[in-house]
Amino acid sequence: MDALVERIRSSTVNGRLPCPAAFRIAAELGITPLEVGEKATQLGIKISRCQLGLFGYDDLGSKGVVTPMKDVPERLKAEITAHLVDGRLPCEAAWEIAKKLKLGKVQVSGAAEALGIKISSCQLGCFS
Repeated sequence: MDALVERIRSSTVNGRLPCPAAFRIAAELGITPLEVGEKATQLGIKISRCQLGLFGYDDLGSKGVVTPMKDVPERLKAEITAHLVDGRLPCEAAWEIAKKLKLGKVQVSGAAEALGIKISSCQLGCFS
């Protein structure tokens, strides 16, 4: 069994691979997160605990945990708007915005939700 398969299988929780674990595996093996996501899919293992809060929270009784932000600060709105691709915010851009503005990733997706903007292009390949 190759190292990637072994790492994915040993990192599952309740038969699913948490998003943070997938990113950790990618960093440790020096591969892209997409490679980890694709291999998990080939193995029939679903990704859980999306770090943007979009999916994989079935154990909490809901698909995702994102709630629209009540008041989106202008700076955050400007960053989101500047990173749109075809009217959507790519996952990787949401992560970059969170890091730049020192916000939680779920805060960025909550702001996008409040602005009526969908997140696209999951770095693990879960959605386009």
